[in-house]
Amino acid sequence: MPAKMKFGVIVFPGSNCDADCRWAVEEVNQSVEYIWHDSDKSALNKFDVIIVPGGFSYGDYLRSGAIARFARVMDGMKSFSEKKGKYVIGICNGFQILLEAGILPGAMLVNKNLKFICKYINLSVENTDTPFTNKFAKGQVIKVPIAHQEGNYFTDDKGLNALIKNDQIAFRYCDAKGNINENTNPNGSVYGIAGITNNRGNVLGMMPHPERAMTNELGSTDGRLVFESIVNYIKKA
Repeated sequence: MPAKMKFGVIVFPGSNCDADCRWAVEEVNQSVEYIWHDSDKSALNKFDVIIVPGGFSYGDYLRSGAIARFARVMDGMKSFSEKKGKYVIGICNGFQILLEAGILPGAMLVNKNLKFICKYINLSVENTDTPFTNKFAKGQVIKVPIAHQEGNYFTDDKGLNALIKNDQIAFRYCDAKGNINENTNPNGSVYGIAGITNNRGNVLGMMPHPERAMTNELGSTDGRLVFESIVNYIKKA
């Protein structure tokens, strides 16, 4: 039987999806531990995959992720993400933290309607050649919930062109038929972007919550494929 991958879930003051992420990893039969925000950077070394979960780290003071970016454990996140065979997922607030830390390009703005949005939305899978999406089909429409007020992803034209050229866009907001337009974009994100990877492809940031779409009882099982993709990719690597 192949050895299990080791997942770590960072816990910041204000994290509220850490237990959900741990449960999601256990659902795909992998080993997982919490990592306290004040841990030394060496605490990351034993893990294959680090999940930066959603929530309201440090109360979202200043702006989402701006304080968590300076947490002690984050001192080692950039070097961890640059190591071969290491993977990082930032979900919602975790995506915001990775942006603030410069591990992913771009920034988050307040939603276009200035309101907190919590609902199921549709996503188009734009790139299946990543550790996080290889179990999907290109163009597949999936159903995953969002819950954020600062989910309006922004990058300038140069940055957007680089994301498109390098195939770093993992997910875009769409309707049930896969159409992408202004009406399918819940928060105003540039190009309808819901998730991106870094240039190497081993770091994913996404605003929707795959850990909340793991079972039919929750309304969708589509999120499970994100976690199954990681397991599948690492086993083949």
